[in-house]
Amino acid sequence: MAQTTSREIQLASRPTGIPIAANFKLVKTTLAPLKDQEVLVRNLFMSVDPYMRGRMNEAKSYVPRFEIGKPLEGGAVGEVVESRAPGFKQGDIVVSSFGWREFFIAAPQELQPVGSDIHPLSAYLGALGMTGLTAWAGLNQGELQWGETIYISGAAGAVGSVAGQLAKLRGSRVIGSAGSAEKVAFLREECGYDAAFNYKDGPVLDQLKQLAPDGIDVYFDNVGGESLEAALATLRLHGRIIACGCITGYNAEHPLPGPTNLFNITTKRLTMKGLMVFDWLDRQARFLEEAGGYFKAGKLKHQETVVEGIDLAVPAFIGLFQGQNVGKMVVKL
Repeated sequence: MAQTTSREIQLASRPTGIPIAANFKLVKTTLAPLKDQEVLVRNLFMSVDPYMRGRMNEAKSYVPRFEIGKPLEGGAVGEVVESRAPGFKQGDIVVSSFGWREFFIAAPQELQPVGSDIHPLSAYLGALGMTGLTAWAGLNQGELQWGETIYISGAAGAVGSVAGQLAKLRGSRVIGSAGSAEKVAFLREECGYDAAFNYKDGPVLDQLKQLAPDGIDVYFDNVGGESLEAALATLRLHGRIIACGCITGYNAEHPLPGPTNLFNITTKRLTMKGLMVFDWLDRQARFLEEAGGYFKAGKLKHQETVVEGIDLAVPAFIGLFQGQNVGKMVVKL
């Protein structure tokens, strides 16, 4: 059988600050012949996510770092081209962590079969994938209750747009912040947010207090910085903080100053918990049952920004830190 050629993105050098194109290289490779107990997959969609920036640093992180001269990794949805492993056949749709490449060979245990009846299939990277699971896990970890008010920063991003929709479905009042008037409109009109504001229009604390004069019960933190400080000032007694991300610091070359009002955690008896989606993988079936039902009923929308071609994967990734995405950023291959 003819050999399969593929293109992949490798890490060329470790970024300093915001990544640039020179930190990556597009490489053409030839895959080895398929062996017994192996599956050949053609990727249809791949994910680019802010957390990947931490894996590009030299220092150890909570996930394995990317190695220079090796292909990057990330979520992907693909189609089986050929299988020499039981349980997989040509045409099957699978989810894997072998993103940033057009074709790959994997063992069966490295692939997760999914249904082909979901449209678009890229939803398995967003609302029904790790993004959605992160949002769902955060709301559960924050013990969000019916009638409570939640503030979500980075609300127009992949996790925030799903978290807001799920919070509304749970009967909460949802407030979000984003970085443009267009994104604010998107939150209100597409995601069903009760209120939203552009954090660039003025101090976050002033805008949040205007929309939540009686305070908030839960803060879903995707950005850190000024938004975290504003939430600490606005949270009610026994409020909860879901510490999901801190995109304001991902590209910082020096440590950023922390909030000046951390003592509010003591005086208000607040709870702040870090969220790692990997801790929730054993509850993925429960998540898919709830979110999948909402998705099929049209109650949960998969919002995404799509770029086409692996040659645009790097610009798409860099664009995450420039606010170029609405919802999930995916690359169609």
